[in-house]
Amino acid sequence: MKILVIEDDPTVGQFVKRGLEEQRWTVDLVENGNEGESLALTGDYDLIVLDMRLPGKSGIEVLHDLRARNFQRPVLVLTAQDAVDAKVQTLRAGADDYVTKPFAFEELLARVEALARRPAAMAAPLMQVADLTLDVDTREVRRGKTLIELTPKEYTVLEYLMRHHGRVMSRTLITEYAWGYHFDPGTNIVDVVINHLRKKIDADHEKKLISTVRGVGYVVRG
Repeated sequence: MKILVIEDDPTVGQFVKRGLEEQRWTVDLVENGNEGESLALTGDYDLIVLDMRLPGKSGIEVLHDLRARNFQRPVLVLTAQDAVDAKVQTLRAGADDYVTKPFAFEELLARVEALARRPAAMAAPLMQVADLTLDVDTREVRRGKTLIELTPKEYTVLEYLMRHHGRVMSRTLITEYAWGYHFDPGTNIVDVVINHLRKKIDADHEKKLISTVRGVGYVVRG
């Protein structure tokens, strides 16, 4: 995924850029609203991270103009304004989500992950890790030639892990993806679903594909 960060504060901009690049994404950083809007309109980016206070053209103006030109990619707004009216204004202007400064990078990452799944063009029709395959079109999951029956939530969690195979995904990110922001974060439902997936996918095979990284989360590796 390729991300454009439009942020004039060099400290915040480099913090966001470095953190997203550590997730193996390609990130470009610009400090000016006019330049950021021009780059966004090239269509080269899958997601825009947009600060509200920018030189040249404000973030809200950039957002308005992008949506007026039928720009369809997700836009995550960074705002120092915590007032409800300011948040509502950004959402009505066309923002898909927002993060209030100061923020923890884990929160920003969770929201980027949530928005990253929205563009249909990003979804590969067939995902494969070792001999485990998942067909996005038919929703069929197979280990080798064996068809595996999954519940809707089991499928969603597996699809998320396979889409990010080789990367450890935290319980927080998995919960947000499969159940939404408002699901009780204290529940162990992710662990329950992972255990069900292990029984269905790994139990009868010597090679185990679903791993636990203690204190961090889960990963699918071939």
